[in-house]
Order: sequence, then C-alpha cells, then structure tokens
Amino acid sequence: MSEKSKILIIGGTGYIGKFIVAASAKSGHPTFALVRESAVSNPSKSEIIEIFKSSGVTLVYGDLYDHESLVKAINLVDVVISTVGRAQLSDQVKIIAAIKEAGNVKRFFPSEFGNDVDRVHAVEPAKTAFEIKAQIRRTIEAEGIPYTYVSSNTFAGFFLPTFSQPGATAPPRDKVIILGDGNPKAVFNKEDDIGTYTIKAADDPRTLNKILYIRPPQNTYSFNEIVSLWEKKIGKTLEKIYVPEEQVLKNIQEASVPLNVMLAFCHSVFVKGDHTNFEIKPSFGVEASELYPDVKYTTVDEYLNQFV
Repeated sequence: MSEKSKILIIGGTGYIGKFIVAASAKSGHPTFALVRESAVSNPSKSEIIEIFKSSGVTLVYGDLYDHESLVKAINLVDVVISTVGRAQLSDQVKIIAAIKEAGNVKRFFPSEFGNDVDRVHAVEPAKTAFEIKAQIRRTIEAEGIPYTYVSSNTFAGFFLPTFSQPGATAPPRDKVIILGDGNPKAVFNKEDDIGTYTIKAADDPRTLNKILYIRPPQNTYSFNEIVSLWEKKIGKTLEKIYVPEEQVLKNIQEASVPLNVMLAFCHSVFVKGDHTNFEIKPSFGVEASELYPDVKYTTVDEYLNQFV
C-alpha cells in the first residue's frame, strides 16, 4: 500500500460517526472531522470533540449548508465519509456537489451503515428513509464519483442490550416478544468493528464502486437463535410471544414517531429477512470479514456476556 489517504468525516460527532473517526485516527490515516463552530460549545458534542483532538484528529470548521466551507474541507483530503443522521440524508446532494467542484476525491462513502437499500422489502416509514439513501446512490453514480457503500446491518448497541423489547433496559429474563416466526437471519455488528472495516475499505481497490457488506458468520443469527443463545447463558427458558406479520404491520400503522420507524426497521430485518435474503455477488458486493480476515471482530456471543 502507498501512503494512507487523508480522510474527512462529515457527521463525525453523531452515533456511528464517532466510531469511524476513532477507527480512522487509530489506523494512522490523517483524519479530518468537519464540525460546526457551534458544536465546540455544545455540551453534548464538546466531550466528543475533545476526544477527537486528543487522538490527533484535525478539526475543520464548516457546515453541510455552507458550500464554500464544504469545498474547502474536501480539498484537504482524498476520501470523504458521510455519517450524517436520518434528517440530513437527502442533503447529502450538497456533499456530492462540493465533491464535484473540488475534483480531488478518490472515494466517497455516503451515510448508509444499515440495510442494503437496493435490496429491501420495507414498509413506511422505513421505506422512505431507504428510498432517500437509494436516491443518493443513484446521484453519486450519475455524477461518476468513485464510491463504496457500507451495508453494516444492525448496530449491536441498538438491538442486543434489550432485544428491542418495548421499554426494556436489559435483555429479557422472563418473556420475550419475537416479530414474525423468528427464523429470518439478521446480522449484528459492534460499532467499533463497523468503524474498523469501513476505514480498511477506504484505500482498498477491491471495494471501489462496490457495496461492502459487514456480514461475519459469527454475527449472523435468527431472532430465535439469539434467544436460545441467551437462554444458555442465563440458564433459563424464556416465555416466547410471537407476533404474526399482520399484527406487526398493524402496530406500525398505529404507532407514532419514533416507535413506528423502529418497528418498520425491525419488520424489514426480522420479518422480511432483508439482511440475508440475497446472495452477495462479486458484480456488486464484497464481504468484509472475508476481505479482512485479520480483523478480530466482537462476536454476538462475546457481546452478550456483558449482560449476564
């Protein structure tokens, strides 16, 4: 490998963004984080920004909505990674426009980090969020910008601490609600590992203009299998309450934001099996744990131990 590319992360103080910034800095890439000047004095962001500084990250002051500052920041780097949140997904056209103007970017990673949005069977309100991401993909391709899309599936930190049980603060110990029949396989990845795999892909010619799927075999489980693994760990059999798909769809329609969004995502993953119901073909994708066998990822089995 030649020298490591310079990486700019947009949305670095957000949920998945901070893990990607950390992985980039740790792996020795010159790492830049675009931050708004107001973020520095914002108590919820200032702590993360201090961590960035102490790990050698260069802060670049700018804003997604200030074209000039965006172009200036992009001019400093080779690779741009967007980790903006759901509310800003469609505004990534502004990043695309700035990349086009800067003309120096070797790779763009738009904000994905979930299901492969071209291969989902989602209902509203998740459907719209997926469609926005798919539209950003089409814009990148139309503009001829080199890309990698990261399909990291489920964040372990979202699902495993509670098994998505309503109102829960820990994994279930008496009864568990399972959507559908509990058989479709889903994938659960620790956020640090998502960061590591994303950064490894940044300079890798094998991931250019491809979807990087983070689908490690030891993190691929059906809901039923996760429950069974958990039962073994706690030495107890849980009462299982299965919710048929018709009822899940009814619950989504009746729920308000943000519960309806969360339920619709869970329907796509656990009822439709959208993480694993297709084969990764070399024409469009590569799988991270196969490309980078040296990465020691945290398995679901290991992750659950902290809750026993």
